[in-house]
Amino acid sequence: MDRAGFTDITMKTFKPPVLLRNPHIQSILSSAQPRKAVVRHRARGWIKHSQRHLFDCNGITMEAFSNIVSGAERLCILIHGWEGSAESNYMLASCTAMLQAGISVVRLNLRDHGNTHHLNRELFNSTRLEEVLLAQQAIQQAFNHQQYFLCGFSLGGNFALRSAADSSTGISHQKVIAVCPVISPYLTMQTLNTGPVIYHNYFAKKWKRSLQKKLIHHPALGYQETLKDLYTLDDMNAYFVPNHTDYDDCDSYLNGYSVEGSRLQTLHCDTHIISSADDPVILSAHLDRLKQSDRLTVELSQYGGHCGFLANYKLNSWLDTRLPELISLR
Repeated sequence: MDRAGFTDITMKTFKPPVLLRNPHIQSILSSAQPRKAVVRHRARGWIKHSQRHLFDCNGITMEAFSNIVSGAERLCILIHGWEGSAESNYMLASCTAMLQAGISVVRLNLRDHGNTHHLNRELFNSTRLEEVLLAQQAIQQAFNHQQYFLCGFSLGGNFALRSAADSSTGISHQKVIAVCPVISPYLTMQTLNTGPVIYHNYFAKKWKRSLQKKLIHHPALGYQETLKDLYTLDDMNAYFVPNHTDYDDCDSYLNGYSVEGSRLQTLHCDTHIISSADDPVILSAHLDRLKQSDRLTVELSQYGGHCGFLANYKLNSWLDTRLPELISLR
């Protein structure tokens, strides 16, 4: 891909202080306890007014939380990343910023994320796009707004991009935004396996904990003893892909939710990617594997890490300014 074919925007206005320019500090601190305390304190006024919803999506139950601004024209659905949830720091921070900008927000939990392990028997996997599309359709039917937006982070960004390319006629998107999205699942898995061990261990630990939680509600899945001997992402994929997905091998599964090549040639709305050149989890070089589309723009910053973009020592994220701005643009 010739990046000159995209609308690449250098974020000259986003230049964090020196001590926040390290990509690992950006990535880790954005999800750490200090930022969690700050984010939840700022969100405390609206969190208690959030409404929980359970949507029937062709026999699958999907959970979401809404905060509707009276008289708002715009509603944005937020999708978290792998092993995140509707309560993740970036979800709460983005919701706060959007509500302050007069934008209604619905935070969607993917299957087996947050406290949803009891809702459906089968395990989550990243190719389950249909239920995410049906959840969006149900949300738009439940809340009458003039314009609908979708914003996803990391794996949620991947779901958002596939939604923009594949959504049914019952879904309307004014714009779709993907922050540090998974482009090539295969290459991302390679990066997790060969990069700084902290990221691999973080996801492996959280995934294993989620799988254990699933067994509490659905012991008949029967992988109790097998799970005890699975320690790496490769180990877990090698077992769960052929035994608990429709795919025979890991490569086929990873290709099943890739957005490389021509996958985004069918975008039905304006779609905007925000990535950082120093992302240690999803390398910016993966953007080169996208084919140009008139409806796709890519915004690449020098700094930001993975879904961090912390702009100052108060732990404010630049995304909390940029995302409402993108939604408000006409």
